[in-house]
Amino acid sequence: MKKLISALALGVVLAVPAGAAFAQTKPVQNVSAKKHPNLAAAQKLVDEAFQKITASQQANEFDEGGHAAKAKDLLDQANKELKQAAEFDNAKKK
Repeated sequence: MKKLISALALGVVLAVPAGAAFAQTKPVQNVSAKKHPNLAAAQKLVDEAFQKITASQQANEFDEGGHAAKAKDLLDQANKELKQAAEFDNAKKK
């Protein structure tokens, strides 16, 4: 989990200055913080990174060479994986 959070944070640090075309995606439904506090915390960081990249794109008039959009796509994918991890654990406990 720490590696995932570190990788996402590093990706944001590298992606925000590089940037790309503005890509709008909606985050998946949030993981329950009560049942999965670590997954929920990771998902919150993913959402914050997504928002920072969006702000960077807007500040740079969406000209960031496609890199920010790619970073946002990867964050969206990470968000979905976190949701699936929680769902897997939930199904296991039934």
